Amino acid sequence: MSDLIAKTAIDRRLADIVTPAIEGLGFELVRIRLMGGKTRTLQIMADRPEGGIVVEDCARISTAVSAILDVEDPVEDNYILEVSSPGIDRPLTRLKDFDVWQGYEARIETQELIDGRRRFKGTLSGTEGDEVLIEIEDAGAPVTIGLKFDWLADAKLVLTDDLIAEMLRQRKASGVIDETEFDEIETTEGDEDGDDPAAPETKH
Repeated sequence: MSDLIAKTAIDRRLADIVTPAIEGLGFELVRIRLMGGKTRTLQIMADRPEGGIVVEDCARISTAVSAILDVEDPVEDNYILEVSSPGIDRPLTRLKDFDVWQGYEARIETQELIDGRRRFKGTLSGTEGDEVLIEIEDAGAPVTIGLKFDWLADAKLVLTDDLIAEMLRQRKASGVIDETEFDEIETTEGDEDGDDPAAPETKH
C-alpha cells in the first residue's frame, strides 16, 4: 500500500482492517487518515472503481466500517468517523490514478528534493514503469519529467474548467447526476481537501 493512501503505522493498520469491507461493497479506498485534535477524526475517502460515489454510498460504507471498527477497536480514544468522496480536485494516491487522469493538471510534492525542488505543477502524462510522468515548464519551455511513485509525498488534481467538465460528463454518463445538480456538486465537494461535508459522521 502506498504512503499516499496511508502514511502512518496506525493509518496502515486501519486501512488493513477497513479495506475488505469497503471493497466488499464494490468501492475502493482512496485515502485514510487518523487526525489529531480534541476529538480525533478518522477520515476515510472512497470511490467507485469507475468514479461517481454519492452521499448514500458514503453512508453505506460508514455503517459497514463502523461495525468492523467496533469489533477490532484499533483506536483507544474516542473519535469521529468521516467518510467522504474524493471531490473534484481529488488526491492521486495510486499509480493507476496518474494514467486515468492523464492530460489534466496536477500538483505533486516529493519527499526529498529532486533537482533542488520538491513541488511540481504541470500536466499529467501518464506513467512509465514505476514512474509518474508530468509535463512542467522549465525555462519557459515544456519538458516531461519522470518521478518515481515511491518518491511522492502528496499529489492532487488542480481544479480547472476542463476537470469540472470531465467530472460532470462522467457523473452524467453513470447516471449519478443531471446538469441541473451542478450547483450541489460545488457546495458539497468543493472544499480544499476534497472532502464532502454532507457525508455522514459516526461518533465513537
